[in-house]
Amino acid sequence: MPAEWEPHEAVWLAWPHFEPHFPGKLAPIPFVYAEIIRAFLSSEKVYICVNDEKMETEARRILAEKNVTFNSEQLQFFPIPTNASWSRDHGPIFVYNEKKERVILDWDYNAYGDPWPHDLDDVVPTKVGKALGIPVVYPRMVLEGGSIDVNGEGLLLTTSACLLNSNRNPNLSKDQIIDRLKKYFGITKILWLPGKPLAGDDTSAHIDSLARFVNKNTVVAPREKNKNDVNYQTLEENFAALEKMSDQNNVALNIVELPMPDAVIYKERRLPATYTNFYIGNRVVAVPI
Repeated sequence: MPAEWEPHEAVWLAWPHFEPHFPGKLAPIPFVYAEIIRAFLSSEKVYICVNDEKMETEARRILAEKNVTFNSEQLQFFPIPTNASWSRDHGPIFVYNEKKERVILDWDYNAYGDPWPHDLDDVVPTKVGKALGIPVVYPRMVLEGGSIDVNGEGLLLTTSACLLNSNRNPNLSKDQIIDRLKKYFGITKILWLPGKPLAGDDTSAHIDSLARFVNKNTVVAPREKNKNDVNYQTLEENFAALEKMSDQNNVALNIVELPMPDAVIYKERRLPATYTNFYIGNRVVAVPI
């Protein structure tokens, strides 16, 4: 599996539509997507999953309203319905096989072990493979893209709180999970963070909220300055663990500290805000603010 900073042909998105994931806040979200798409189009193609023609028409209207210009080669809509917009989690993961050919991994998807609807999301990678004419491989294990990060050199970063959670693969042992990770991602070493979830996080501690590679030996990770904050201890434990870790060549990792945003509260609920859930494009980095 290539690292995220390696060149992309395109980025895949799912047009936002599921109101329960943006309670009371859905209306402005598509306009934010338009700005994200504008940034991505500067250096890569954008492929968007839509549920139907009505959603595509609405998406085109919003892009036009925000003056996002594109041609049919730069941006394409695909009639691939989704339950939710979390493309990093349920979407296709592109890897190279032994022949250096692109293939798509279609991991099982159960919406973080929660009762969210996910029947459509679970088959998105297979539909993308059919649309692009790229072979699809089925590892037969529940895994979300946001639960793992790779440096493209044989190293994978994840959390035991997520990948070993009983709501994912209760039928698989840790050794069996490790075997699948090594086989399908082509990695030689796994770094396991304890990774308790951030307050409000319902993903069981996805790594993309806690620590990320930005080059083959550098990891960025957040720390909380307020010792009374509910996330303080979790982030300190993660940071201390990272400082003791080494890469696939047993060279100590370079750990760069990220700040944590101020607490984000909605209807008395703490939301899992973090700057770590970014995307590295060809010439652009999209960071949540």
